[in-house]
Amino acid sequence: MPEETSPTMIPDADAPAADTALSAPEGFSVSEPENALPQMSMADLPEAVRAACARAGWRNLTPVQSLALPYLLEGRDIMVQSRTGSGKTGCYLLPMLPRLDPTLKAPQALALAPTRELAVQVEREANIIFADTGIQAVAVYGGVGYKKQMDALRDGAQVIVGTPGRVLDHLLRRTLDLKNLRILVFDEADRMLSIGFYPDMKEVQRYLPDRRVHTCLFSATYPPHVLKLAAEFMAEPAMLSLSQKEVHVAEVQHLFCEVKPMDKDRALVRLLETENPASALVFCNTKANVHYVTGVLQGFGYSADELSADLSQSRREAVLDKIRKGRLQYLVATDVAARGIDIAALSHVFLYEPPEDHESYIHRAGRTGRAGAAGTVISLVDVMQRMELERIARHYKIALMELPLPTDEDVARVAGTRLTAILEARFRALTGLERMRVARYAALARELARQSEEDDGVQLLAMLLDACHQRSLQENRFPDNSPAVATRRHAAPRRGHGPAPARREDGDGQASRSGKRRRRSSRRRKSENGGEDKGAES
Repeated sequence: MPEETSPTMIPDADAPAADTALSAPEGFSVSEPENALPQMSMADLPEAVRAACARAGWRNLTPVQSLALPYLLEGRDIMVQSRTGSGKTGCYLLPMLPRLDPTLKAPQALALAPTRELAVQVEREANIIFADTGIQAVAVYGGVGYKKQMDALRDGAQVIVGTPGRVLDHLLRRTLDLKNLRILVFDEADRMLSIGFYPDMKEVQRYLPDRRVHTCLFSATYPPHVLKLAAEFMAEPAMLSLSQKEVHVAEVQHLFCEVKPMDKDRALVRLLETENPASALVFCNTKANVHYVTGVLQGFGYSADELSADLSQSRREAVLDKIRKGRLQYLVATDVAARGIDIAALSHVFLYEPPEDHESYIHRAGRTGRAGAAGTVISLVDVMQRMELERIARHYKIALMELPLPTDEDVARVAGTRLTAILEARFRALTGLERMRVARYAALARELARQSEEDDGVQLLAMLLDACHQRSLQENRFPDNSPAVATRRHAAPRRGHGPAPARREDGDGQASRSGKRRRRSSRRRKSENGGEDKGAES
């Protein structure tokens, strides 16, 4: 499992020492939980696990495996911070070997992943690791038929790897039963939340056994919404953080994109689509740019507002109240307007243009990564501004990394994945009558999809998808300050008590209130007619 190469960066000469009594792997900074366990080498692993490593062709453990396997083999609930390509898949698959019963033909481990590509990759590695052990793995994901997946589940696959939406589909169809589940894994939890899988993950939780399930969570970053997710699924989550000394991903990432001045507005929109922050501050140097950027974001359908010195105090307080309560996702401001702002759940800061002095960069960057949570700072710079930003980084010994600007294809892929998850969730919530209505348009949808773009059929479908996407931009899909999420959170038990019917939702994803309206109308008629419901007779 080769390590992923890191991008070009400015080294941090004064990186903090590892917060652990153990020696950290060379080139890495490690932070371990209390009651830390000694790291493992290949020779320390159980024989069955060593044999699995041999089947996979792994001669040595990667740093994250060496540090995390002791906790996972012991069955501790743990959050592991490690980047893509560090060997985290082996981290959670290898400890399953001594924990799973190959004679029990039922799901015993569930790994939730953000994309079908990752689910297929994990399934492939699992089948190598579990070869000749009697343990079978199956990947379940959307966009394909159900039969192959249902056959594998019926045959008794013990390890299920899937996207939250398709896993929930199988639970609702009763083709998947989690009563024998022993291990639950969240792989790339930050990406799952950015796609919008949080409601599906909470629904899956309702089907978990009413007992402790060993839970581990892997994420490249731990912003506040990821930490809240861990608290909702894990009894006493501990953190194991492993990062290269030059890149403190567990704290605040300092990134920059080199962009031509005239392309900054489009670059910002692309970054917002691919990063999909839970909430963000966008800094500009002038009030005119604040107003312009706010207009661009609102034009693209984002929940955005501006904060400048021109606003009245009451207007400023109203805007700040909205973002603190989760009703506003993006705030565009100047340095003057942002003084004293403290938004606990702020995951990203974007610098539309770099500050005019060194101290202002620290002030702006300090708006995220509060109280030990992770945060990301992304600066949009041209060639000359990049040189100034690098001088600031050297002055404060900040690890500064270049972030490639997302392409239109990157944006389309990310937005498409997110929109598919939203549409699947809405379809699951339809009643039988609503599904009959939808079925009337299936033939038309197939006909439009077959047409070329010149015939406008594809464009008509794209227009409908864009309308759905625009509506979704106004919805809070993160477990942060969301009244809708809070309601669902209280309705669902911490550990599920068996299958529960999904709450009915209408086409806009809101809980149906038609039944309540009918009951209120009935009570009103009775009151107006001396206690008798005359309306029922008409």
